[in-house]
Amino acid sequence: MQKKKFKKIFSIFFIIITLCLLVSCDLISLITGSVIGNNILNKGSRSQTVISDPDSPYLGKHLEYAYYESIGVINVRTRDNPSYTVTVDMIIGYDADDKAALQELNNRQLELQEFTRHFFLSKTAAELAPDREDALKKEIRERLNTRFLDSRGARTILFRRLDVMLND
Repeated sequence: MQKKKFKKIFSIFFIIITLCLLVSCDLISLITGSVIGNNILNKGSRSQTVISDPDSPYLGKHLEYAYYESIGVINVRTRDNPSYTVTVDMIIGYDADDKAALQELNNRQLELQEFTRHFFLSKTAAELAPDREDALKKEIRERLNTRFLDSRGARTILFRRLDVMLND
């Protein structure tokens, strides 16, 4: 009788231990699978959040730029008929620690003035409207970085002045 009781208790105990081991193994395999799957998706590196819109106003820490202000005030006419007069004072922002960009901007001051003059000569008054200012800045930055500057140093474009007036 004692043996039967002992066998019964031992059987129940064995079943409980087996169930605990199975649950533990399931948890271990689930965690291991999650870690391995995460490493495969992230190619072994830590997961990172990439912000793809540097112009977004919701970025957190604002990047620090130095500013190239030596282009000066440029006066041109638009390609409209009748033409408008454009007065622009453009500033180029570049990374504050990028000495190569500063050197290139200084070396190409006259070319930058010519670039600015030709850029605004090619536009109509409608293309220079205040609601298109962000698109203008982006277009100028892209042209400078892809067609004009060797260092890709232009990070932001600012207008100290951008006036478009109908000629009398």
